[in-house]
Amino acid sequence: MARKTFFCVDAHTCGNPVRVVAGGGPNLVGANMSEKRQHFLKEYDWIRRGLMFEPRGHDMMSGSILMAPHSPENDFAILFIETSGCLPMCGHGTIGTITVAIEEGLVVPKTPGKIRMEAPAGLVEIEYQVTGKKVDWVKLVNVKSYLAAVDLTVECPGLGQLTFDVAYGGNYYAIVDPQQNFTGLQDYTAGQIIQYSQVVRKAINDKYPNKFIHPENPTIRDVSHMMWTGSPLDGSSSGRNAVFYGDKAIDRSPCGTGTSARMAQLYAKGKLGLGKPFVHESFIGSKFVGKVEAETTLDGKQAIVPSIQGWAQVTGYNNIIIDDDDPYAHGFQVL
Repeated sequence: MARKTFFCVDAHTCGNPVRVVAGGGPNLVGANMSEKRQHFLKEYDWIRRGLMFEPRGHDMMSGSILMAPHSPENDFAILFIETSGCLPMCGHGTIGTITVAIEEGLVVPKTPGKIRMEAPAGLVEIEYQVTGKKVDWVKLVNVKSYLAAVDLTVECPGLGQLTFDVAYGGNYYAIVDPQQNFTGLQDYTAGQIIQYSQVVRKAINDKYPNKFIHPENPTIRDVSHMMWTGSPLDGSSSGRNAVFYGDKAIDRSPCGTGTSARMAQLYAKGKLGLGKPFVHESFIGSKFVGKVEAETTLDGKQAIVPSIQGWAQVTGYNNIIIDDDDPYAHGFQVL
């Protein structure tokens, strides 16, 4: 029987968990993190399932695996794992991982205060501020983001027909704004949002097959996340969202790739200006500060270069054992 131990540092970013695998990760083959992501999915997804799902994790669990960079100019590479899969990019995961890596001395940046991180979705440039031994905040300049489709429709049991946009911010998001059959996030419980999302996301991908494929990386495809928007809890915030991922998770953070997708949508519609702060609230009221840093293009389409700033806290250390002798070694879900 195989027995594998993983050394993890647990943290949360604005309320959403981040489990950083600092030791015990697999040796992956590939010229970049996109290729290594495919190798991981093919041969090592049992690690993700074992560390993210019960009994070692839970439905909202999210994490990352630290790896060596492919270019000497960069500081490290990262593989994102969570209950929803092995993501191309994760904003809250980046903020949490950088906080852990700096505070725990897992990464020594070539330039203090700055990090160049290789993700499956591409290179991500990062700034951070430290006071004493604590990381105060992390700001990442995310991958190019764009509005992929507008005014699509889907049927939602219990609500009726919904109109939505799809935007990319490292993952593809179906964004449901307040409308006749959805009055806004503030009028619904988390349980209702999860119930609607489970049906609607599948219906979207069934109705619009092969419509959402990244123009430069075809391994990034389909709507993986749902974003429901509404009135903020704090009147000074720009907006509030609930992002659904996995099978039944609501992001407790404002969601980094989701905030990038949201800004791409708003910028394309003339509702957000270049360089203007976008304060995005999560379902629980925690905040990221986003900004459109520049306008660019992606495969001839208008796109933006977004940034997201947030904070994280280390919560503990975990030596986690996955033993094939354990009938629940590779995790399970109850609902």
